[in-house]
Amino acid sequence: MATHTEAATEGPDAVRRRDFIYVATGAFAGVGAATVAWPFVNQMNPSADVRALATVEVDLSPIQPGQAIKTIWQSKPVFVRNLTAAEQNEARKVPLSELRDPQTLDDRTQADHRNWLVTLGVCTHLGCVPLGAAEGENKGDYGGYFCPCHGSHYDTAGRIRRGPAPTNLVVPDYAFKSPTLIEIG
Repeated sequence: MATHTEAATEGPDAVRRRDFIYVATGAFAGVGAATVAWPFVNQMNPSADVRALATVEVDLSPIQPGQAIKTIWQSKPVFVRNLTAAEQNEARKVPLSELRDPQTLDDRTQADHRNWLVTLGVCTHLGCVPLGAAEGENKGDYGGYFCPCHGSHYDTAGRIRRGPAPTNLVVPDYAFKSPTLIEIG
């Protein structure tokens, strides 16, 4: 026969109390472990100066039709070009069958802003910076960009037309904040 103290530890209530103690101990240990681990995990997040470079705003108002500028985003050059109506028409006339990486001008620009072409200024062959964004630079055989390192020629829509580059200049994510301001990234 069980004594009074043995009966108290073996009854149905004892199992429930023991389970509660186990669960409470486990929860307390889990919260403690998370509290200790959080500073180590948080220190792996990018710093404020890196997050600040995650996006860049570009004022489009000084860029005249037919002109391109070069800016920097995440340590990479970015070309922003204000296409003239003639350049847009010429780019639209090119048959996709003639392109190594077939994309229309409309695929590479945003609706309601078809005159603005934003591309990374990095040749897709070996990562050189093509010429053609600054005044007086060689724009290649197609009036867009020219990579003098290996001879890649891009048209005004940033599409590869001749040379060793395998693909068009990359169009980064960007959004119009206003008619004259874009945010890249």
